[in-house]
Amino acid sequence: MSIFPLTLIPSNSRINFMAARWVTLTLAVILAALSIGALATKGFNYAIDFTGGTVVELRFERPADVDGIRKRLDGAGLQGAQVQTFGSGSDILVRLRPDQEGTGNEVIARVAEQVRAAASTSDNAAVIQGREFVSAQVGKELATNAVYAILFVVIGILIYISFRFEWKFAVSAIVTTSLFDVLVVAGWFAISQREFDLTVLAGMLAVMGFSINDTIVVFDRVRENFRGMRADPITVLNASINQTLSRTIITSVVTFLALLALYLYGGGSLRGMAEAQMIGVVAGTLSSIFIACPLLTVGFLKVSKQDLMPKARDEAALARRP
Repeated sequence: MSIFPLTLIPSNSRINFMAARWVTLTLAVILAALSIGALATKGFNYAIDFTGGTVVELRFERPADVDGIRKRLDGAGLQGAQVQTFGSGSDILVRLRPDQEGTGNEVIARVAEQVRAAASTSDNAAVIQGREFVSAQVGKELATNAVYAILFVVIGILIYISFRFEWKFAVSAIVTTSLFDVLVVAGWFAISQREFDLTVLAGMLAVMGFSINDTIVVFDRVRENFRGMRADPITVLNASINQTLSRTIITSVVTFLALLALYLYGGGSLRGMAEAQMIGVVAGTLSSIFIACPLLTVGFLKVSKQDLMPKARDEAALARRP
């Protein structure tokens, strides 16, 4: 028995996704190429997390409005400042890009005073608790660590899926997750020149996790159908996508709505992360339906029934299944 909306699309639907596989794969290659071109020509608009800059700690008499502080700083000519709370709601951390006039103590003190004056209001004055200059070297180390984190995730996914499924599935999942989903998100931030900070990086890593989870669900159904259906690979792949389509769409819509709420009401400091994840959820949903399985029909990734028949080491586990 199917219960709406838990079964938004019947599992026995017969949408022929594989008929359009060459079109969808071509569009995916075009989007990936455009993203690479944007990254190569425009690059990221790195935030202070990566470029370094002046950090000012303020303490207000009462809890402060972060968005209001950000607007007042922009009005005072301190554009691009990152404003966030730490500790209590009365403690505010403000990060500014490096001042062109230098990084000496006098310059830092002058910038800190500008920040204090702009952030304060007549009924809620701020006091400077600390100020310092963070060098760009710290940002370079963060960028290097970010590359290591992405490589670690990619290698971990490759090892897991190779062990859990078969190497062709692992390559398809990596191409889908890393060379499409993450590239599309990165390309958007390069084209739009939205600030790229650590929260955006965290959002991109979360996109990889969401996308690979979605892809594994489809792949698991593909493996089961290959072992249980007497049909050609195209038919098996089509049936697998249709059977998991309702779950894929419902999960993606619910996740997107939660991220949309975070984008609208989470404040400026979380907006970049939410934006990256919203784009990634859409890209991940489309890739798990239109790219992951179609890749299993192309070239050396073409999968056959023999690839997915139970290996000797799996037979005992399969026999124990209810």
